[in-house]
Amino acid sequence: MTRLSEPFWRVKSLEEMSPAEWESLCDGCGRCCLNKLEDWDTGEIAWTNVACTLLDHGTCRCRSYENRAEIVPDCVQLTPEEVRKITWLPRSCAYRLVAEGRDLFWWHPLISGRAESVHEAGISVRGRVVSEDDVPVERYEEHLAEWPEKI
Repeated sequence: MTRLSEPFWRVKSLEEMSPAEWESLCDGCGRCCLNKLEDWDTGEIAWTNVACTLLDHGTCRCRSYENRAEIVPDCVQLTPEEVRKITWLPRSCAYRLVAEGRDLFWWHPLISGRAESVHEAGISVRGRVVSEDDVPVERYEEHLAEWPEKI
């Protein structure tokens, strides 16, 4: 196979990708939209099953993607630089995989050709989360979850 026939994520760096290619890397799992708790002393991240107010629990996509930063000021906008320094991106995240020089998993829509494959593989947050609108921050510790970091 020549370089030209290789998929873009295998031959381009994150910086070289077009906006459409960049956006297509998101598999729609919704894991990055889960609230996380950080231990201030150790930096250790604990995942919760509490999802951002904007996450559509059925599609696992943002309900207001274009306006998310205005609505949720602490929403992290992924850039190539951010992907390389954020320690909490899920191990299954395509942005993280490409930054680390690894390939996408079989269930990623760019591989499978189907958006539903991420849900069928049990990778997405569909059916596993509650909205932050329903859980006070002081109760997040009651919603700790280990599955978001598993593949």
